[in-house]
Amino acid sequence: MTTAPVGAKAEIRETIRVVVGTDLIGARGATARDQRKIDVTAAGLCNAQVWTGPECRRHGERGQ
Repeated sequence: MTTAPVGAKAEIRETIRVVVGTDLIGARGATARDQRKIDVTAAGLCNAQVWTGPECRRHGERGQ
């Protein structure tokens, strides 16, 4: 297993945190506010191209 230097791991962690955000913490999907938190997180994943275009569209379809 290859390990990254401590600084590189911190950079990766911070990058992921920026992409995913912290909105999802505590969201359960039970309320409109929770759904908004889920949508914001999904938007970050789509923007960073972590999810494919079709996957992003599927998420959008579920909310309609």
